[in-house]
Order: sequence, then C-alpha cells, then structure tokens
Amino acid sequence: MRKKLIAGNWKMNGSLAANATLLDNLRAGGAVGCELAVCVPAVYLSQTQSALTGSSIAWGAQDVSEHESGAYTGEISATMLKDFACGYVIVGHSERRSYHRESDELVAIKAAQVLKSNMTPIVCVGETLSEREQGHTDAVVIRQLQPVLAAVSSRLSEIVVAYEPVWAIGTGKTATPDMAQQVHAVIRAALASVDVHAANTIRILYGGSMKPDNAKELLAMSDIDGGLIGGASLKAADFLAIASAA
Repeated sequence: MRKKLIAGNWKMNGSLAANATLLDNLRAGGAVGCELAVCVPAVYLSQTQSALTGSSIAWGAQDVSEHESGAYTGEISATMLKDFACGYVIVGHSERRSYHRESDELVAIKAAQVLKSNMTPIVCVGETLSEREQGHTDAVVIRQLQPVLAAVSSRLSEIVVAYEPVWAIGTGKTATPDMAQQVHAVIRAALASVDVHAANTIRILYGGSMKPDNAKELLAMSDIDGGLIGGASLKAADFLAIASAA
C-alpha cells in the first residue's frame, strides 16, 4: 500500500523568523499517519535542516540545475542540495515551465540529476485552462511525462509525480475529486506502460488548491496518494490538518 505524502511548497515565501515559528509548530504537531515534507527556498535549507533534523518531517528544494557544476552563476546543483540532506526536489513546476520556459526535456534532465544524487524528484505535470477546455488534458500530461520516463526508466520507481492543473494553482479553484482521479489514473497508466510494478508503487500527488476543507475527499480517491501543497503549507494548522486528512 502506498503511504500518503503531503509535501509543502513554500514557493518564494518565508523569513528566518517566520520559518522558525512554522517549523517549530510543524514539529510540535506530532504524528499524523502520513509522510510530511517541506520544499523551501534554497537560502533557507540550512535553517530547515537544523530545525527538522531528528524529526519525522523531510525537507527539500524547489528546483535544481541541469548541470553538475561549472560556470553557471546563480544555479544550484543536485550535489549542493544533497549537502543539506534534502530528501525531495521539485522539478517542472508549472511556474518554472511558464515563467522560465522550461521544456519537458529539461525537466527530464533535472529529474535524472536529482536521482543521480540519490534524492527523490517530485515531477510536476498539468494542463492550462485552455488545454482542459479543448479536451487536451490527457495528451498534455502524457507529453510532459514521456521525456521523464525515458530519462529515468531504470529508476522509475524512485520518483514522485504531482498532477497540478495550472488553472487551479493559487486560484482557489480545485478539480473535483472525480476530475483529479481521472487524470491520476491516466498518469498511472502511462507509468505502467513503462513498468507495471513501478506504476503500482509510485506516489501521484494532487496539487491545485488542496485545503483542509477539501483534502479528505481528494485523498479518498484510489490514485491520489497525497498532495503538493502551496499556500496552505505556510500555515502549520492548515498543513497539519491536510496531513491528518490523509
């Protein structure tokens, strides 16, 4: 049985003082019956590592360079992230794809770099509102996944996939449980086309305005194995409530 994973994506939010309070409150939250992780801005990885070491909460980064090292000013490599004991690294978030023009192929390279440093990539896929309205949702998520499946086929079981409908990220709109489940099933079928065993073990998260008041219904779906949580992950009570729903 796949253990639920609730991963927070702080995005470009936080401060030393605010982070300290949030992390302390998460540690104080106690056992929630699922795996918890927070993916924080790189400048706060040291603080997060110090605050969470010895707890049951994992931590990770929000992006990684496709390069291992070299003259790439401002980039952060997978080996650097590993120095901070990151367990997870988000790759291919819709904001990276949109604002930074990251291609499906680049996302695949980043996922492979994360695995090479023995961390877990959280590979994000998802359609825009116009793509959904045109009936292209399945084709879009499969297209986004295919380069990743080719790049990491020998270690496929070690990835996490997050379905994030772009139209539901930070908008307050949420896919209904049935809508989300339908896409998760498509993703799992695409994974099974490469490795049936891996497809049955890989966790597929839903990310798209998951909140305490809708988490239980979403997480009850057979192929929804957790959540990639944005705004609600910045409030300990909300984040822990979502985890409890899992």
